[in-house]
Amino acid sequence: MLSTLFLLLPIISLALAWIPVEDWGSGNVTSSVGNLGECVCHVYLPDTTFPADRLQHMQEVSKDLIQEVQIQMNKISSYEEKLESNLRELKGLLDRVTIMGSSADDYVKLDFELLRIELREFESLVSQLKDAFNSSSPMFDSLYTEIRNMTLIVNQLETYDKSNLEVIRFQFVKLQKKLEECQKEQEFSKPDIGNCNHTGIVRLSKPIVGQLNSHLQPGYIYGGWGKDSKPIKGSESMYFYSGYSSTTTSRFYFYPDYKHLLLMSSSGYIEFPVGYRGYGNNYIIHSNSVYYQRSSPFSMGKYNLTNGAYDSRVIPTASLAFSYSYSSYQNLDFAADEKGLWVLYASDENKGKIVIAKIDEKGFGIENVWNTAAYKQMTGNAFMACGVMYATRAVDLNTEEIYYAFDTKSGEEKHLNIRFPKFQEKYSSLDYNPTDQLLYMYNNGYYVSYSVKFNMA
Repeated sequence: MLSTLFLLLPIISLALAWIPVEDWGSGNVTSSVGNLGECVCHVYLPDTTFPADRLQHMQEVSKDLIQEVQIQMNKISSYEEKLESNLRELKGLLDRVTIMGSSADDYVKLDFELLRIELREFESLVSQLKDAFNSSSPMFDSLYTEIRNMTLIVNQLETYDKSNLEVIRFQFVKLQKKLEECQKEQEFSKPDIGNCNHTGIVRLSKPIVGQLNSHLQPGYIYGGWGKDSKPIKGSESMYFYSGYSSTTTSRFYFYPDYKHLLLMSSSGYIEFPVGYRGYGNNYIIHSNSVYYQRSSPFSMGKYNLTNGAYDSRVIPTASLAFSYSYSSYQNLDFAADEKGLWVLYASDENKGKIVIAKIDEKGFGIENVWNTAAYKQMTGNAFMACGVMYATRAVDLNTEEIYYAFDTKSGEEKHLNIRFPKFQEKYSSLDYNPTDQLLYMYNNGYYVSYSVKFNMA
C-alpha cells in the first residue's frame, strides 16, 4: 500500500500544477467599480473546484511520506535478508532434529534444552517479522506450525531419552553393524541350503538383535517372527510378526522384506475371528499357511493365507498339562525343516516328555510319531533341523544351551552342551528356517536370530 502511494504522489502533484485557470469555471465571476474608481473583480469558486489552498500542504506531506516509505522499504529489505539468513539456520536445525531418528550416534549427544532455546528464538523472530510486515500471511502461520511441530518432536525425543530408548537403539545399530561381520566369519560361511549331509549342529552364532517389536511395546513379551519356511513364488523375502501381552494368538502382520520389518512398515495383517483364535505363540508360516495351536477345540489349527480357509485336526494324545518352561499354553509347537512339517507336544503316555509328530501337509494329519526323553516342562523350547529335534534349556540368566537331540531317521538321541548367549532371559518362540538356516527367536519382545553351524560330514 505504501509503495503504491509512493509511486502515485508525484503524478498527482504534476497533474494539479498544469490545470488551466480558465478551466476553474467562469459562471461565478462578477465585476464592479471601487470607491476610488478602480475595477474590482469578484470570483466565487464552486465546491467542485480543486482545493488549491491544500495543494502546497499535500506536496509537503507527500515528501515526508515518501521519506517514511523509503525508511520502511529499507527496514523490509533488512528483514528479508535476516529472514533468508534465519531460514537457512532453521533448515540446519531441522536437519539436526531429523538426525535423531536416523543416526543413533548423534541422537544420544543432542542437547535438548539447547534445541528448545533455538526454537524459541526462531519463534520470536517470526513474531518480529509479522509485526514489521503488519501481515497475517499464511507463510507466518506455516512457520509457527513448523516450529511448534519441531518443539513437540524435541520434547518427545527427550522423553524417550529419559526412558533410555536412545541407548537401546544405539545398541541395536551397533549390533546390526556386526551382522555383516558375523556373516563373513569362516565358521558361519554361506550356508549350503537344503543340504543335510552333516552330523548335526555344533555351534550357534552370537545373537543378531533386530529391534523391539513393531508395536514398540516392551510388554509384548509373547509372540513370534520370522519367514515362511516354504515360501510360494513372490513371497521369498516376506517376514511376519505377531506380538501380545498375553499368550493369545489372533493377529499377524506381514512385511515385504527385512527392511520394512525394521521400519515397522507392514503390507497388511490378518486377524482370526472369535472361535478360530489360539494360544501358545509357537506358530509358523509354511507354504503360505499359518499353523498354530487352536484353543477351541484344542487342536492343530491351519489358516490358508491364499484363500482364507480355516482347518483343524485334533491330536488325541496331546496333553494340555505340559508346556515349555518360559511360557504357558505352549502345548503344540509347530516346526519346519528340510524334511517337512512337524508338531511337538507332550503326552500323558510319554509321562510329560516331548513327542515328535510328522505332519502330512496334504491331508493335514499325523504320519508318524517318535517319543523322546526330553521333559517338556524342563525345556525352554525345541526346534527341528534336518529331521533332528533339538531341545534347549537355561544355563543362567544370559545363557541358553542345546542340551538334547533326537534323530527321527536313526531313532538315536544325544545329550549335548551347545551354549549360546541370550539377549533377554526369557523367550516365547524359537524356530529354525531351512531357507536361510537361521534360528528365529522372539526374545522377551525383541527380534533375535542366530546363524546355525553344522558339522559337515
